[in-house]
Parts: sequence; structure tokens; C-alpha cells
Amino acid sequence: MAESETVTLTIEAGDATDELEVPTALVGMLAESDDESPPEVVGDIAMFGLAQRIHSAAHHSEGEPAEEIADTEELTLELFEERFGRTFAELTGHSH
Repeated sequence: MAESETVTLTIEAGDATDELEVPTALVGMLAESDDESPPEVVGDIAMFGLAQRIHSAAHHSEGEPAEEIADTEELTLELFEERFGRTFAELTGHSH
């Protein structure tokens, strides 16, 4: 695949880094507007994915979730709403 067909994004946390190479066309398809940058698009998708994962752990596992999971879900959903201006339930149509 030619270099212009992909974009490489770097994720950093302290001293740790990871690189993610994705198709430029895919990022464009998933952007909500023409002025949304690749890092914004992938950041939005990451936040959705993280919210879905913690929501699943809190509500779709057997038994009551551990306190750490419940607290982490609460914080994640607060950060989700800060980022998108709407709740996870509003944007996904899924609530409990």
C-alpha cells in the first residue's frame, strides 16, 4: 500500500508510545466533517470503544460488577459526555 493511502498516528502516555497505521480513506469516511483531523477521528472512535468495553463489563457480565469497574464506568461515561456533549445512552440508543 502506498504511503499516501495510509496515515500513521502515535499514541503517547508518559514514556510509552504506540503507532497505529490506518487507511486514509477510512479515516475520511468516519470523519463527521471535512475539517476533523485524523487524530480527532481516531480519538472519537477510541472513546466510543472504551465506553462500550467498560459498559459491557459493568452491565453485561454475570453478577454485580466490582466497585472498581462501576467507578471506572462512571468516570468513563462522564468523560464521554464531556467529549461529545451527549451521553453514551443518547448516542448509542442503549441505556440501563
